[in-house]
Amino acid sequence: MKRLMRYLSDYKKESVLAPLFKLLEAFFELLVPLVMASIIDKGIGDLVNADKGHIVRMGLCLLTLAVVGLVSSITAQFFAAKAAVGFSTKLRQALFDHIQSLNFTNIDKAGASTMITRMTSDINQVQSGVNMVLRLFLRSPIIVFGAMIMAFTIDVKSALIFVVAIPLLAGVVFGIMMWTMPLYKKVQAGLDRVLGLTRENLTGVRVIRAFHREEEEEGRFRDYTGALARSQIFVGKISAVMNPVTYVIVNGAIIALIYTGAIQVNIGNLTQGQVVAIINYMSQILVELVKLANLIVTITKALACADRVAGVFEIQNEAWQRTDGAAGSVQEAAGENAGKGAAPALGQVPYLQFDHVSLTYAGAGAPTLHDIDFAVEKGQTVGVIGGTGSGKTSLVNLIPGFYPATEGTIRLEGRDIRQMAEEELRSLVGVVPQKAVLFKGTIRSNLQWGKADATEEEMWQAIDRAQAREVVEGRQEGLDAQIAQNGKNLSGGQRQRLTIARALVRRPEVLILDDSASALDYATDAKLRTALRQLDGDVTTFIVSQRASSILHADKIIVMDDGAVAGMGTHGELLRSCEVYQEIYYSQYPEERPKAQKTAAEISGNPAAEGGR
Repeated sequence: MKRLMRYLSDYKKESVLAPLFKLLEAFFELLVPLVMASIIDKGIGDLVNADKGHIVRMGLCLLTLAVVGLVSSITAQFFAAKAAVGFSTKLRQALFDHIQSLNFTNIDKAGASTMITRMTSDINQVQSGVNMVLRLFLRSPIIVFGAMIMAFTIDVKSALIFVVAIPLLAGVVFGIMMWTMPLYKKVQAGLDRVLGLTRENLTGVRVIRAFHREEEEEGRFRDYTGALARSQIFVGKISAVMNPVTYVIVNGAIIALIYTGAIQVNIGNLTQGQVVAIINYMSQILVELVKLANLIVTITKALACADRVAGVFEIQNEAWQRTDGAAGSVQEAAGENAGKGAAPALGQVPYLQFDHVSLTYAGAGAPTLHDIDFAVEKGQTVGVIGGTGSGKTSLVNLIPGFYPATEGTIRLEGRDIRQMAEEELRSLVGVVPQKAVLFKGTIRSNLQWGKADATEEEMWQAIDRAQAREVVEGRQEGLDAQIAQNGKNLSGGQRQRLTIARALVRRPEVLILDDSASALDYATDAKLRTALRQLDGDVTTFIVSQRASSILHADKIIVMDDGAVAGMGTHGELLRSCEVYQEIYYSQYPEERPKAQKTAAEISGNPAAEGGR
């Protein structure tokens, strides 16, 4: 929580004024029992000799105290609300910015549902905690201890009851707080699980209905929410004990006060008004302790949530840039890597080089990629192919630095990409991810993700190259046509073409198409590949595909198998020398398989047997 308090720095004035006005209200409230005692003792006295003037004066005094207290309370509430809302706004923005700065490894580790819960529910709880603390955390103790002190000024013997009651009450309140704090953390963790399941079901609703799994998913959701409800009920029962226990202690103290006060009045040590004042002070303590008990529950929740929010800030990326901030020249890179696959001399530097690169995901038992070593010249088209799980996507995700290489070096124009600022590196790379993602807005706003100041001419040029003109012109609003969240109002092929256009409008030096044409028909795919070969500015293109047809004409094809490079070369070279590539290619073009390599199933014309192979 201490770390989060810096987001209150812009609200120092409000954070000071709110409790000060609450203290002012508390001081006026502490005067009320004394005024009432004066009315009883001096104003009323006995009914025959009642001093009506004194009663009127004291009544006006009570009215003044009420008005000043109300104004002080409203002012304190205003400043507390302003500080709490401003604090939560800055905290939420800072948390969002921090999450955006995390690399894929840390985001995968934390989980999307947890991030969402901490940005919404947790921060709301922290906001409520800050608001309540500014309003009541000083007021309630001041009333409690102030009432005790005022009682001592009236009668020491009667006030000793306060000395016994207040520590008992404090023990109950803080004991329950220490008990419930870890339980509230478990409740929030349960909320994470419910949110994760909800998110999964909403995004996968079509699949659930296609396989008629509604009842099973309803059962899972019922189990998760049931566990959350049980946790909330259990911690709620513990918190609920606080109010009745405090009432019992305070009411017991009031009984003791009435008994002691009656004896003191009987022997003439106290007046009736003073006894009433002492009982009023005990009643004030009761009310404030009930408020304090509720405040403690809120603070307990807020502290538990604040720890969870602070936990996200503690997630830090591994060092990306060098500590000295140097950009790293070609000569530096060569010197640093001398003797272990050093960078070539200036003039022989390839545009992009993987120098014995390996990748192990966080928590994985074995490397996903190992000893990847190849070089690409500027303007070349590189195809990446391989079986499912062979590491194709992991390979291209290393180029923009989505995941840091655990071994080896990746160089762009001779510079280690770890020595480049992320913004510089990402500005050179255009990525079309495996899953086409569009954002709610218009076609224009989605294309501007690639280039914020793109002109309409640049947009239409990118749209034409992505074979998406019919998608845009097919809508009456054209570029201003609305896109639903995740592009739900578009087909899979339309989403893919618009995501390709979004990457092309940036005019990147490196274009990565990660199986991004899987939903396109063969004719559109062929037109797209033709357009990509005609890109201006020597764009280096990586095409990840399951289709051999998509990469046949690539300048270089990298064949991946179980995280390693199984072969590298042109289509013709690989067809002669790489068994993995032969297997992939002939499975898609069985008619081109040499007769000597045909299986018995193919010769007999049994398609079922061929499919089983």
